[in-house]
Amino acid sequence: MLAPIVVFLVFSMVVALAYLVLSTVFSEEMQVTRRLRKMSEYEAKQAKQVEPLLRPFAERVSAPVADAVKRAGSAAAPKGYADSVRRRLVLAGNPRGMEVGRFMVVKILSAVGTGLLFTAISVIRPLSPTTWLLVVIPLVILAFFMPDLWLASRITDYKNAIRRMLPDMLDMLTISVEAGLGFDQAIAKIVRNTSGPLSEQFGRMLQEVQAGVSRAEALRHLSARTEVPELNGFIMAIVQADVFGVSVSSVLRTQAAEMRTKRRQFAEEAAQKAPVKLVFPLVLCILPATLLVILGPAAISFVRVFG
Repeated sequence: MLAPIVVFLVFSMVVALAYLVLSTVFSEEMQVTRRLRKMSEYEAKQAKQVEPLLRPFAERVSAPVADAVKRAGSAAAPKGYADSVRRRLVLAGNPRGMEVGRFMVVKILSAVGTGLLFTAISVIRPLSPTTWLLVVIPLVILAFFMPDLWLASRITDYKNAIRRMLPDMLDMLTISVEAGLGFDQAIAKIVRNTSGPLSEQFGRMLQEVQAGVSRAEALRHLSARTEVPELNGFIMAIVQADVFGVSVSSVLRTQAAEMRTKRRQFAEEAAQKAPVKLVFPLVLCILPATLLVILGPAAISFVRVFG
């Protein structure tokens, strides 16, 4: 009796799947998209402006919904906290285009998802009030603040990446300036030929200069966006060189040598911290396993003899 029903269900699923695939492949939107690919870029943009339905589904539906959700998240955040999140996102280099509203939505969804997960578990197997008080509520609070921990980690990684790249960048700047390029032209050349957080920040500084901001003010903005002590010292030296008329090449050479020394000291400091950090995995992971392997057979023999 069940065999005909199973066959009918399988047949219905195959027909539905084939219909979805064929309707997607041979739909009018896909035909228009294939025609747009044969057009020039300018003609395609003009056609999309004339007919909004030619735009992809993500631009027509998903993007407005995402914008509404981000605005709701921004409205839910207190003003002081929103400013703090915005500042930390800048220091982290705006990872993945993260905004305050999107960050708040991630925090809320993380906490709500954790709560719903334990609620579903309690439906299957009821949890005691003590478990809710001592386990579930702390985990929900931790899930709410997990994005903050992730953001703090990204800030640290971003600053360390800038700190590592700065000496090499200064060496290239020194060579370019001594070869006859101006300071701005040397930075532009390095930005075109390199990648990374420091290159992105220098590129943004150049955009501010091209927009009419003075070089000293653009460098101060760069310092405020990164808050890396080594980069702040370099910026202060360049600003003072502009004010007092000191040769930029000599300042760059001095700063490059100093930054290489600081990078070596930073590496030595990290190496000295490594043994201390290794104590915890040794005590918590490796030592119990070693004791189990060494003392386990002895304990079994002891129990057999005296048990």
